[in-house]
Amino acid sequence: MAAALPGIEMCVFDAYGTLFDFNSAVARHRRAVGPSAETLSEMWRQKQIQYTWLRNAMGAYAPFWQVTGEALDHSLATHRIADPAVRERLMGSYLALDPFPEVPGMLACLSRAGMRSAILSNGNPGMLDPMVAASKLANQFEAVLSVDEVGAFKPDPRVYRLVEKHFGVTPDKVCFLSSNCWDAHGAAQFGFRTVWVNRTGAPDDRLPGVLAAQVRDLSDLPDLIGVPR
Repeated sequence: MAAALPGIEMCVFDAYGTLFDFNSAVARHRRAVGPSAETLSEMWRQKQIQYTWLRNAMGAYAPFWQVTGEALDHSLATHRIADPAVRERLMGSYLALDPFPEVPGMLACLSRAGMRSAILSNGNPGMLDPMVAASKLANQFEAVLSVDEVGAFKPDPRVYRLVEKHFGVTPDKVCFLSSNCWDAHGAAQFGFRTVWVNRTGAPDDRLPGVLAAQVRDLSDLPDLIGVPR
């Protein structure tokens, strides 16, 4: 079968929600959080992303670890959870989030085919590096790039430009994958051939930037780019 996206030289992945399950942080401590665990996890993620957009608009960048803590504080307060030990456990879990089930096999497939792979994330190195190391997938990535280098969050074009700077590959040769529709559109607008990993079956955000493809999870990536299984 012919590849839907021929000519790809490198796959670049968003981290949170794409390779790694941010919900696993709360899931591990469901008993400590209590009956509001699912709604807290959802709010935490929503606020985390919202705060990055607001900080971009304000010109007030802060490391993603700080933003993640601020989002968690808001969510805990909303759910009337005041135990500092719960906060400590949840933040600690963010340093070792679970990869989605299909991720190790997919990355191994790309590696066998000699496909270059990297991460481009809002996370700062102090939180990304421990997470990738804990997953035992670090050797599958040529590099883990952080927005910390430019002091702005996605979808600022300076973030996507880091891929050109570090790897010397033109945007049209990059397959960028994100579970965040707004991130996928931002990357497509920049010039990447972008795949939205729509894990929840959500409607498209209809933002600028034409998506190259949409998948339910990453197991379909090798076929999309013509990599043998």
